[in-house]
Amino acid sequence: MRAGITGGEWHLFRREGNVGDLMITGICLLAMTVLLLAYLDSVELIEKKSQVGQLARKYILRMETVGYLTPEDRTALAQELTELEVTEIDFGDSTLNEVAFGEPLLLTIRGRLKGAYEFEERRASTAKN
Repeated sequence: MRAGITGGEWHLFRREGNVGDLMITGICLLAMTVLLLAYLDSVELIEKKSQVGQLARKYILRMETVGYLTPEDRTALAQELTELEVTEIDFGDSTLNEVAFGEPLLLTIRGRLKGAYEFEERRASTAKN
């Protein structure tokens, strides 16, 4: 429908249309919504993985000071990872016992982000040299 003036009076004119035009618009909007939601989910995962990387950096620096990943630090790291929605946390082949001066240190964090996406973060340091 469209409005128009003829002879000084308003009239509504009905225009022949096609329901297909409306359906195509609806499908496009639905597809764009799905893509937007997938994008936002991906951005959130990338942000959380970045935060895991920052935690790994923080704790490898602490390990350089102490010489290994202490049980207290392991507990604190696991708590911080849990707050980031990381599950199935495993420290794998991390340096859990004190090493001699100059020996390399390793921090490995494995887990699942949001219970679905597996990741592994590895940090190594020979800063005690």
